[in-house]
Amino acid sequence: MSVLDRFSLKDKVAIITGGGGLLGTKHGEAIAEAGGIPVLWDINLDLANEKAAAVAAATGRPTLAQRVDITDAAAIRAAFAEVLAKFGRCDILVNNAANDPKVAPGGDMAWSRLENFALSMWDKDMAVGVTGAFLCSQVIGTHLAAQGGGVILNISSDLGVISPDQRLYRKPGLPDDQQPVKPVTYSVVKHALIGLTKYLSTYWAVQGVRVNALSPGGVYTNQPDDFLLRLTNLIPMGRMADKDEYKAAVVFLCSDASSYMTGQNVIMDGGRTVL
Repeated sequence: MSVLDRFSLKDKVAIITGGGGLLGTKHGEAIAEAGGIPVLWDINLDLANEKAAAVAAATGRPTLAQRVDITDAAAIRAAFAEVLAKFGRCDILVNNAANDPKVAPGGDMAWSRLENFALSMWDKDMAVGVTGAFLCSQVIGTHLAAQGGGVILNISSDLGVISPDQRLYRKPGLPDDQQPVKPVTYSVVKHALIGLTKYLSTYWAVQGVRVNALSPGGVYTNQPDDFLLRLTNLIPMGRMADKDEYKAAVVFLCSDASSYMTGQNVIMDGGRTVL
């Protein structure tokens, strides 16, 4: 097999949670461009259908959208059964879904602070980001192990390796106890996914299931200029990522190009975590 052939995902079926989101859609494009069949799972079916249609139109590859609440084990099993019935196989799981609540401009910004952070929001964020990844891995990983192999890719973050620099989110004129911050759950969830990666990589290694993580840095999505200036000053490459720059890494980690790699966390952050 040639080097380039090892990057092929020809006819491999990949389930991507949070598939209607910005990076989830890009992961789907990456799978399809490498010859695979992406299945976009999202709680918002209209959004998932829209993104699946766009991926299919851009790549010419069949793409399926399903509404799935990944905090519900029964819903995961039912959706997965539909995937197997339609395609007869599943080869890849990309655990991408996560809550990332944003501070609305002009709104109450103090809700994000640790002292004020609601338990209900903690529970919701953990349910999607950690429990959802666990349940999907439990259901789909068990299938991959039984069939003799497959890939699980967990999407972490540079904030799964380092702590948020809360200076990035400061707003002029607000007292310290009113300043917005990156919520505690985001970093905790992303750290947890790296731990889950390591655990699963040894658990199913003999059965041929490889499990790795990808930790992206930030992506340009029309952030305010003052935020961009602060953040890019912390990144040796001096910029955030383009939304397409993680696609090749996804293909590498999901394909035979990484066949002797498991339990690892690939960090793509422009060098931010090196400092």
